[in-house]
Amino acid sequence: MRFFTDSEVRALLDPTQVVKAIEAAFARDYRSTVVMPVRTRLDLTGGALLVMPCYDSATPALGAKLVTVVENAVERVQATYVLLDPVSGGLRALMAANYLTEVRTAATSAVATRHMARRDAKVLGVFGTGRQARSHIEVLTKVREFERVLVCGSGAERSRASAAAMASELGLAVEAADARTCASQSDVICTCTSSPTPVLEAKWLRPGTHLNLVGAFHPDKREADSETMRRARIVVESYDSALAEAGDLLIPLSEGVIGREQVIADLHEITSGKKVGRTAPDEITVFKNLGCALEDLVTATLAFNNAESRVKA
Repeated sequence: MRFFTDSEVRALLDPTQVVKAIEAAFARDYRSTVVMPVRTRLDLTGGALLVMPCYDSATPALGAKLVTVVENAVERVQATYVLLDPVSGGLRALMAANYLTEVRTAATSAVATRHMARRDAKVLGVFGTGRQARSHIEVLTKVREFERVLVCGSGAERSRASAAAMASELGLAVEAADARTCASQSDVICTCTSSPTPVLEAKWLRPGTHLNLVGAFHPDKREADSETMRRARIVVESYDSALAEAGDLLIPLSEGVIGREQVIADLHEITSGKKVGRTAPDEITVFKNLGCALEDLVTATLAFNNAESRVKA
């Protein structure tokens, strides 16, 4: 059994390699090869424990991620991955999984963006200033060429500080922007916030915008308003999890603003070519990124295999 710290996992994972691995996993007919139940949530005093198991019989691979979300803790979200031998059931590796979660989430948004955003998208807008916001900027700028990156935090000062830090760390031109400017000037938008109420309004969006909605994973929380969802062509990771957890969908569904038929595809269907993510340049497209156990298993396996290759070399 091997143990990997968060910094070791980071050193083992090339974001572009993670994007390719996740896209390949979804492009398979994963519904017939992957056992991936909707995540189990155990409510705690002031937080929650999430358990995300997955078994891929095609690879084969087996593992589970444990995530604690504690609202008033210094580290609000902490994750650990348990990678098991799919034949013997023995423990192969225990991994600190904060970075693993960040990079797999951004990589999944990158996969959706590749299939859903306009080819001529030039401006990336990110709502949020935390680790997921940083990861989305790092990963999406590796797979698409953006001329500008805009960042919108919860206030002007935080936005400016975050933009400066990300520009310095990533070597990119990153600008601070308010919510209206970020939304109205971006071709691709990633919402990576902890806000329980919408940070995006439909009236700010220009035709042809693609949105990756990342931050909200509770039925009663959302980052986009109902009108945005009404106007959008919507893709999800998996129908079951989205219709159980995604407030961005469940709230407008309960209001009667959208119908179930507006969720036009899951990520397998668009990566495999069974369905099309975008059919016209002026469409608003939305990918609801909840994060699923397959992404964790693929990324943890990639990190483990890369470590084994380095030992053998």
